[in-house]
Amino acid sequence: MTPSFTILAFLVLASALAAMSLRNLVHCALCLVVTFAGIAGLFLQLNAEFVGFAQILVYVGAVMILIVFAILLTRGAEPAAPAAFTHSTWIGVALAVVAFLTIAGAVVTSVGSTPLAAAAPDVSVRAIGEKLMHDYVLPLEAIGLLLTAAMIGAVIVAMEEKRK
Repeated sequence: MTPSFTILAFLVLASALAAMSLRNLVHCALCLVVTFAGIAGLFLQLNAEFVGFAQILVYVGAVMILIVFAILLTRGAEPAAPAAFTHSTWIGVALAVVAFLTIAGAVVTSVGSTPLAAAAPDVSVRAIGEKLMHDYVLPLEAIGLLLTAAMIGAVIVAMEEKRK
């Protein structure tokens, strides 16, 4: 493991744990931004440039800004109630451990039994971009229009609630 991977992995784990455990919703959202940015860094380390840059643009850029604005526009003035540590918490932890052990078992048993993969096709970010802008420009524009309409609708709903 390289030092940069270790630092990014620690950053992702720490910020994800902070996003789950902090009580302030804005702080949770900002920790989620750090988590998404760290995951993008891990993708870039794996030479998956398109996925890393898409992670930065879509999750860090668009989704997290939308979440932060939604939180700031819709949160009430009442303080957050302290979270109770109940039996359902232990059920969730048990399910998480079972899911982790299942995935870890699948990874451990599949590593030795799979043959070496064939040479990966030479796909660059430029080739993906050209494909998006030539063959899939209409779906790309439709998704952009849909996301814009959803953002405008969320702002209108939040403004109407503030007026009441």
